[in-house]
Amino acid sequence: MALNRYKLAHVTLFAYDATVSESYNELRLRPRHDEAQSCLSFRLTTTPFSRPTAYLDYFNNWVHQFHILPEHSELRVESEAIVLVHPTPPYLSREVSLSELDQRQEALQDEFFDWMTPSQYCPTVPALAPLMKEVEARCDGSVRGFAAAAAKLVHEQFKYQKGATHVHSSVEDCLATRSGVCQDFAHLLIALLRQRGIPARYVSGYLVPRHSKNGSADEAARSTMENVIGGQASHAWVQANIPEFGWIGLDPTAGQFVDEQHIVVARGRDYGDVPPVRGVYKGHAGQSLSVDVLVRPALDHEGSELLMETAAAPLPPPEVSEQQQQQQQ
Repeated sequence: MALNRYKLAHVTLFAYDATVSESYNELRLRPRHDEAQSCLSFRLTTTPFSRPTAYLDYFNNWVHQFHILPEHSELRVESEAIVLVHPTPPYLSREVSLSELDQRQEALQDEFFDWMTPSQYCPTVPALAPLMKEVEARCDGSVRGFAAAAAKLVHEQFKYQKGATHVHSSVEDCLATRSGVCQDFAHLLIALLRQRGIPARYVSGYLVPRHSKNGSADEAARSTMENVIGGQASHAWVQANIPEFGWIGLDPTAGQFVDEQHIVVARGRDYGDVPPVRGVYKGHAGQSLSVDVLVRPALDHEGSELLMETAAAPLPPPEVSEQQQQQQQ
């Protein structure tokens, strides 16, 4: 049986066209430690040097804060983690119908208020009505069936296209262009679920490419999202709360349920609650941003250290370029 133990490396580089000072930053890069996965180790370093402090936010995500007061023209943030992903439990709950869900709305609003209320990136949008009608026609009439059909519909009807949207795009932008990236598809699925009365939350994290036992990429086993996101393993998906069962992961980029490939870093109402990097600095300089992400198995099938890098290994350092879809500062 394969050991789902992974090593993560995330490097964010800010380059300024003049010196800046008094840089204050907030990070959400440490993977969560819960019933679904264990964060066995985590290390954070910055150049110039700083001493980060850490706390848990309102949604139980790890937040690290640091500041750099001296003048600098470049800021490099590196995080490393070892994560053990636990096997996904089988779905053994009885199917709850959508009509039964409607009868539970008052109780659900009390228990899951944050996950059912419209948010900045996932507002109530009348233009979603035709999509919701199509999802209901496709599904089997159950809550889980609706969630699965909604994720599949987003995957089928919206094109993955980098640059079609930006980091501040909302559901309306995705509907207008019929395209976007994983962040947009997650927001769209959340809006569909919430408008149907299903609690839903945004998840940021990493996607681990599948590999065969000999360590080479197994093209037949690769999921759709691995092919579209390319070398950047940063990813976003959705968790929906299914009555009688609990939270279940859905990846609208792939149009399917999540599995041990998905490593959770943070959860929130939408992207606005969980940006990987956010900060301010003093100075009149412009900035550019580059991000490299490496996700690879930490152990092979015999339990030995695996040194071969996966398809998610960073490309050779390009010219520093702005990638707003990944981070913001």
